[in-house]
Amino acid sequence: MKANRWGLLAVVLLCSWPGLALAGEFDGSQLSALWGVPFAGILLSIALMPLLAPTFWHHHFGKVSAAWALAFLLPFSVAFGPGVAAGSLAHALLAEYVPFIILLTALFTVAGGIYIRGNLHGSPGLNTALLALGAVLASFMGTTGASMLLIRPLIRANDNRQHKAHVVVFFIFIVSNAGGSLTPLGDPPLFLGFLKGVDFFWTVSHIFPETLFLVGSLLVLFFVMDSWYYHRREELMTVDPTPDTRRIGFDGAVNFWLLGAIVGLVLMSGLWKSSVVFHVLGTEVGLPGLLRDAGLIAVTLVSLKITPLDVHVDNQFSWVPMQEVAKLFAGIFLTIIPVIAMLKAGVQGPFGAIVTAVTRPDGSPDPAMYFWAAGALSSFLDNAPTYLVFFNTAGGDPALLMSTLAPTLAAISAGAVFMGANTYIGNAPNLMVKAIAEDRGVRMPSFFGYMAWSAGILLPLFIAMTFIWFR
Repeated sequence: MKANRWGLLAVVLLCSWPGLALAGEFDGSQLSALWGVPFAGILLSIALMPLLAPTFWHHHFGKVSAAWALAFLLPFSVAFGPGVAAGSLAHALLAEYVPFIILLTALFTVAGGIYIRGNLHGSPGLNTALLALGAVLASFMGTTGASMLLIRPLIRANDNRQHKAHVVVFFIFIVSNAGGSLTPLGDPPLFLGFLKGVDFFWTVSHIFPETLFLVGSLLVLFFVMDSWYYHRREELMTVDPTPDTRRIGFDGAVNFWLLGAIVGLVLMSGLWKSSVVFHVLGTEVGLPGLLRDAGLIAVTLVSLKITPLDVHVDNQFSWVPMQEVAKLFAGIFLTIIPVIAMLKAGVQGPFGAIVTAVTRPDGSPDPAMYFWAAGALSSFLDNAPTYLVFFNTAGGDPALLMSTLAPTLAAISAGAVFMGANTYIGNAPNLMVKAIAEDRGVRMPSFFGYMAWSAGILLPLFIAMTFIWFR
């Protein structure tokens, strides 16, 4: 991945530059909200440029992402010194971006090495069943793994239909987000909570009703909508692009074992505690994380080696979606640095009103406000650090949050996971699924068009959940 290589090269150069051996800290409470402009700029670029300049965006989105990253890093280096800038860059890359991209690449590669052969016919019943299956798988193999495994056969099953964008939209709602809410393996925010001391089965025992309500409601709505489209005249093409020539089954099934290895490596890095720690410009890189990432790289290479070429050809496997995610999220992870710092500053920072809003007059946390604050920010920021911000705002004590403040932790968890579906950038699989669908010829909604779908379908369900569970 070019973005990954350039990011690592930047770290190497900074580490070798004189005077940058030690990284300083900066106080988010001293920052102006203007430091959030590059982050807002990259979000607006993702939203508007595919509409206003589609050809330019298609060929140069990586350069646009890099330009916004530099628009933050260069002034930041001047204002706070190269040591602080180097430390912030190293932390964003080594502690967040690189492990994030390595895990996504491993899941993308291994799931892309499994081909569900034969022609599934995209009837409302079958489509609903595939979405339900994906919701179950997402909590065990991650939203990324489940999305990459099922999106291709789902698109192929519906390739003889005129209207299929709604199928992919609901797939993002259910499989790429809501389905990953029950275990730490499902979504990065819950995994971070697990690393902080939240019990592995705490989430499933505390937000299962909310998950069942959301996923169940979405499946019913989807079935009704898909049935309406399906029974319209001229919905089905005269000739199915994928004829019934092969028996239903799996090619590249050995990759299922590699998916198990990915799950094992992620669990290992969370359960194994080691005193061996390496320091790079102030960023701690632990031995379990290093071994996890090395193992994930090995799994990726093994999958590419042992997967028959025919499987990748049949799957129309391409690195384009992964490259898009890598380049855009490189810019997002860098420009988000001051935004997260300002949020961490609490009531003393530029976003103190947000922190104040989640607290009742008597000083107790307000679960409803935590649900909406964590969810609203997770719609546009990376939901993993957003989860940590509100986890710490609520006290940061896992024992207290799992007991006395259980409604608050449930609200934070639900908001961070569920509302990642509100935009294409709320959760990494969203953008990957969109890219794969467009690569297969599906005309997906624009950034704001997708938000119209989420506002019309998801927000009413979130409001209902607030009154039922988070009052």
